[in-house]
Amino acid sequence: MTGAATSISATAIAGIGQTDFARDLGRDERELALDAIARALADAGVDGSEVDGLVRFDLETTTEVEIARNIGAADLSFFATLPYGGGAACATVALASMAVATGRASVVVCWRSRNRGSGGRPWASTGNRVGGDFQYTAPYGLVRPVDQVAMLARRHMHEFGSTREQLGAVAVAFRAHAARNPAAMQREPLAMADYLDARPVAEPLGKLDCCLESDGAVAVVVTSLERARDLRQPPVHILSSAQASGVQHTVMTDYYGPRLLQTPAAGAAKRLFDGTGVAPGDVDCAQFYDAFTPLVVFALEEYGFAKPGRGAAMAASGALAWPDGELPSNTSGGSLSEAYVHGMNLVTEGVRQIRGTSTSQVDGARVCLVSAGNAVPTSALLLASP
Repeated sequence: MTGAATSISATAIAGIGQTDFARDLGRDERELALDAIARALADAGVDGSEVDGLVRFDLETTTEVEIARNIGAADLSFFATLPYGGGAACATVALASMAVATGRASVVVCWRSRNRGSGGRPWASTGNRVGGDFQYTAPYGLVRPVDQVAMLARRHMHEFGSTREQLGAVAVAFRAHAARNPAAMQREPLAMADYLDARPVAEPLGKLDCCLESDGAVAVVVTSLERARDLRQPPVHILSSAQASGVQHTVMTDYYGPRLLQTPAAGAAKRLFDGTGVAPGDVDCAQFYDAFTPLVVFALEEYGFAKPGRGAAMAASGALAWPDGELPSNTSGGSLSEAYVHGMNLVTEGVRQIRGTSTSQVDGARVCLVSAGNAVPTSALLLASP
């Protein structure tokens, strides 16, 4: 899946939908998924019988055929599953776009549904014997994602002098955006002192460096740009997409490569901008995958908004803050303060920015970058006004 804009230039996001977000909604993941999908279809003005494609995360507990039956979909001509958790959010939309652009399907729904808040922590069941890539890190105490990202954060501090206060600027800015968003789980003001006083989780990271634990679901409807022009909402052009695995990357982070702080986002960034006529300086706002604050710093550097080693300083300068920052980011509050749905809510906020309906709307936003989890094999989107 390359970043060449011509491959998906005739596709658009026509509808978005999400459930409420909370620590415990008291609803199972299938019900949440169907709720979000129904809202996305209604937003687009498309009937469920018109859906002929579905794209899901491989972590979903609900299958394509269950979804298709419940929304009254026709015979599906395209269905696919994508791996790598937070690395898949943008790739689901990209794959749906490719299906539409190649004629495999006409209306494709992508979704993510989670009971992460009420369902417990997946790493709590880690046993005494661990296989795969995790056998090389788990025995040394790197069991949770936060443990693994903390190692990279400390390395960035060692190499470039970045500080906890600079990471805190990410959390503070995104909380200020969430305070304007009625859908966000965390809307109370966050001061730097609150950030620094929060309990430690994995040195040097604390509780407020970490995403929320959420129940909720998000869905997106993808169709042709021509069709989308005749639907209920202004179309949001999928200008470009990219995926990247990294070279000999492990499932989660990479401590073995020649550049310890290079994530798969470096490859995704090059492919994303190639052939589009768009450069990082043309991007009006961004929705960076923010399961942990250091991932935003790494993304700023790898997507070309800051020089290597300067991402933390850029965050501390106020660049990410709405309305006056040079690159307002995670304008719904993101995974740190709105909800954690493996980054799918970043896609929907990117759509709102291009539509002009965000609660922290960037004036004249015409191009929005959305990134997926950059510590794993990853993906990214450029969304734009047609």
